[in-house]
Amino acid sequence: MFSLIPELGVDLGTANLLVYVRGKGIVLREPSVVAINNISKKVKAVGEEARLMLGRTPGHIVAVRPMSDGVIADYTTTQKMLEYIFAKVVKRNRLFKPRVLVCVPSQVTSVERRAVIQAAIEAGAREAYTIEEPMAAAIGAGLPISTPGGNMIVDIGGGTTDIAVISLGGIVASESLRVAGNRMDEVIIRFIKSAYSLMIGDRTAEDIKMRIGSAYPLEQEMVLPVKGRDMVAGLPKTIEVSSAEIREALAEPVTQIVEKVKRVLERTPPELAADIIERGVVLTGGGALLRGLDRLLSAATGIPIFVAEDPLSCVAIGTGRALEELPAIRESAIITG
Repeated sequence: MFSLIPELGVDLGTANLLVYVRGKGIVLREPSVVAINNISKKVKAVGEEARLMLGRTPGHIVAVRPMSDGVIADYTTTQKMLEYIFAKVVKRNRLFKPRVLVCVPSQVTSVERRAVIQAAIEAGAREAYTIEEPMAAAIGAGLPISTPGGNMIVDIGGGTTDIAVISLGGIVASESLRVAGNRMDEVIIRFIKSAYSLMIGDRTAEDIKMRIGSAYPLEQEMVLPVKGRDMVAGLPKTIEVSSAEIREALAEPVTQIVEKVKRVLERTPPELAADIIERGVVLTGGGALLRGLDRLLSAATGIPIFVAEDPLSCVAIGTGRALEELPAIRESAIITG
């Protein structure tokens, strides 16, 4: 039966915000950035337009990321961002408030989960529920999670890395590590500062990671010119960095992710571990796109590692598919709210 109530699946990520509308698919994909006028307290821009303002705003406008480590860091700004997004997606239809399903990291606290639900309600949602990110990622990646067999997912987002073994529609073993894409950007900034006395911003660090970042030695190493501010002279300067240098800088967060994956495997029941050896591990999230990460994990665990077909969209797609089954599973362990 067709419902007039809009139903939205929201991947409220630290780096990116994706919205899935039931019956339409993903309709919005924007960076999780909000620009606010400090004087009027009104939202100036949201998403890509606000991201372009990071580090480039006058004193009365501030561009911020309201999400940190996968959870709400700035409640008021997150609520304003959701309000803006809901209005944009449902075309300001005041008669029918949306029903919303929001992703949260696994092992999120009950306080953090309630904050997400409350922010969605205050932003204009009729009802709000949450689903754990690795579960949504597994659904989006097309894993047979409802069958009695081991499925392992590693979702590397902007703020958190969620690792889970799923069987019969439930999480058997999981870890949530607050080390992911943003931490990788931070270590690149520290490396450039330490090695070259050059200050660069978050956007430049992310660009370096995407263009020459790797977790495993490349067949053909790359070099990239990097622009920033010389810490000694105080003037703009351009240097060249190699993919080998960036790989060395990224070793710390990458090693932490590898160790967490191994820890979850150690806690996995033998029968499910046997399934995982046969089926392999699936990587999702933006971090899955880091060159050679699949090869490094495979070498460290001895298990086949696969990158999902559309790793950036898996969580949002999985949320949308769960949304379509919302009436049947609203009271289950998968969805809470």
